[in-house]
Amino acid sequence: MSLFGELKRRNVFRAGIAYVVVAWLVLQVVDVILNNIDAPAWVFFVTLMLLGAGFIIVLVFSWVFEMTSEGVKRESEVDRSQSIVSNTGKKLDRLITGVLVLALAYFMIDKFVLSAGRDAALIEATLEQAVTTETPARDEIAAEPDHSIAVLPFVNMSDDVGNEYFSDGISEEILNALAKVRELKVAGRTSSFAFKGQNQDLRKIGETLGVQNILEGSVRKAGNTVRITAQLIKVDDGFHLWSETYDRELDDIFAIQDEIAAAILQEMKTTLLGDSTMLTPAARTEAEVYDLYLMARQRLYDRTELSLQSAADLLDRAIALDPEYAPAYAQRGIASMLLSVTSYGKIPQTQAFSQAKLYLDKALDLDPNLAEAWAGMGFYYNGPPEQPLKSIPALEKALAINPNLINAGNWLNLAYWRTNRVAESMALLDELTQRDPMYKPAFGNRVFLLAWMGKADQARAYVDRIEPFMSDKSQVEQSRAWIDLAEGKAATGLRRMQSAMEKQPTDRVYRVGVNQGHYLTQQFEQVFDDNWSDIYGRALLQLGRVEEARILVQKQAADGDVRPLFRFLNTTDQSDLLIEYFDERWPDLEAFQLHDPAPLWGYWPMADIALAYRRTGNQQRFEEALAVLRASNQSSYSQGIRHPALLMLMAIEHVLAGETTQALEQLAIAIDSGYINSAKISQDLPFFRELDGNPEYEAIQARMIEHINRERLQLGLGPT
Repeated sequence: MSLFGELKRRNVFRAGIAYVVVAWLVLQVVDVILNNIDAPAWVFFVTLMLLGAGFIIVLVFSWVFEMTSEGVKRESEVDRSQSIVSNTGKKLDRLITGVLVLALAYFMIDKFVLSAGRDAALIEATLEQAVTTETPARDEIAAEPDHSIAVLPFVNMSDDVGNEYFSDGISEEILNALAKVRELKVAGRTSSFAFKGQNQDLRKIGETLGVQNILEGSVRKAGNTVRITAQLIKVDDGFHLWSETYDRELDDIFAIQDEIAAAILQEMKTTLLGDSTMLTPAARTEAEVYDLYLMARQRLYDRTELSLQSAADLLDRAIALDPEYAPAYAQRGIASMLLSVTSYGKIPQTQAFSQAKLYLDKALDLDPNLAEAWAGMGFYYNGPPEQPLKSIPALEKALAINPNLINAGNWLNLAYWRTNRVAESMALLDELTQRDPMYKPAFGNRVFLLAWMGKADQARAYVDRIEPFMSDKSQVEQSRAWIDLAEGKAATGLRRMQSAMEKQPTDRVYRVGVNQGHYLTQQFEQVFDDNWSDIYGRALLQLGRVEEARILVQKQAADGDVRPLFRFLNTTDQSDLLIEYFDERWPDLEAFQLHDPAPLWGYWPMADIALAYRRTGNQQRFEEALAVLRASNQSSYSQGIRHPALLMLMAIEHVLAGETTQALEQLAIAIDSGYINSAKISQDLPFFRELDGNPEYEAIQARMIEHINRERLQLGLGPT
């Protein structure tokens, strides 16, 4: 007989199979017991090793020995005619079948009863903790380096490629849920989604985003069912910390999101996080409403008029289906403001913002702790008209609830700029660019602020470091252009900004940059109406089109920006009308400061107010305004602002005070630092008219004209 036949006759195979099945069942029981008594991990390992050794012993025993009616005997001592191995084999078959039935029953109970209960208990515990624990301030808890994760966009495995918005939305919802855990550093959406569709090495992704863990997965949506697969991977060794597949009805989508986030927290808590980890529940609604909401939110990211209008329409449908779903109202309010003429659309600013306020108020009425609604409210108060003293608390509250609202962080940074809080602005920009290094607005604003602080070398080094990861090269060009313009390199800055605008012709920031380049090189006829800054109005004055300039600045003032109007009235010798306009709206300077606080780039409207009071003979108010201007200049300078525009404003401060020597010294510093204005300084800055004809003043002005002509020569233009 062959060896195989002999092994089969002696029941060696049956004994081995029976032993493996029984050992598996024993391990399940041991695992439950050890987990409940918090036994060390080595106990389970030792048990596994002993069972493995027993398997070898059983195989050897079944080969050497045989069960007989008289007991156990060596197989060589048993008469084949008296052997009962066939009966023993049948008993082993029954044992195997019985144990397999028990194993299947255990598996079914664990999968569909015990597992669901454990997941529900975990979610309930983390949600209860979220409700009962007060949310700390943004800077109270700093995530440890190992407590970091990036959520890559889940792959759309559906037959319909149009379902990609759904897989992206699910990924973002999980990302937001994790971002609310204070102990975790969660990479921002922009940077995480930059790797979408790329088969990059996880180590490279982790190094780029500065995270130690990555969550990836896939979504397959078919009809009213969805399968979501998620896996948590440690970056340094590629080890899978956790993975799971969820098959659910779409009505359970919120439960799936909470399950995934809770499971990740539980896994990370085992090795990294403390017991204080908490999870905020997702707001519930019907599956159809949520589908519309996800689709709309993805379209809001495109920032084009067509995509924004489509998002607004989808949100209107969602609100009609569920008038109690607060997130839809919050995003609808943001969409309204983005569709205004001051952003990406054509809706009049007053109409768009008034409509937005209604949606945001409704969202906060339904859910007072909705982060995206507070973010929208901060956006609303950022204006125009700018109300930074109202914007800041709203945005700080939004970020305290959800630190991953990167847009809210950027809007808060702008509000800090408008209240001359330079240190807080830079700290926030550092945080935003670490969390989401490829988020373009924070990247550009950090470069801009470094340039205003006179740190051009640091700004360029930062651009060099980020450029390899920035897919939008127009953003890089724009950032380099702002550095050039801050240093007085108007020709180079203009060329860079024009190159950027060719790629993004509707971007208002690029358009303002191009306008500034044209103005600084005295190409006033090339300046176009951007309906946003004061450059076009100043160009109209330079071209002698006074009435057009008047209409423009009056419109800007009606929209809340009085700075162009104040400059226009002083430049056209109508300072009495400036004071009349001021007195009708503000009882004193303190009230004006609450309406329009000093920004980091200098309190230019206060300089115009001081000049108007001096011209109209109100000495007391003039001295009050001058004191406010001095304090603002000192605040900006002491915080590190070294932009030529601030240096020029400091010269204006001395001119207003009648301090001619100091004024000329400071004017020279500003001009030699790269300040450029119109070729005749007093034509654009009426503060200096009293110095016209002063030889030292004229010599300084001549140096500025030489600078202008050098820049014009680089552009192929003749001298001014």
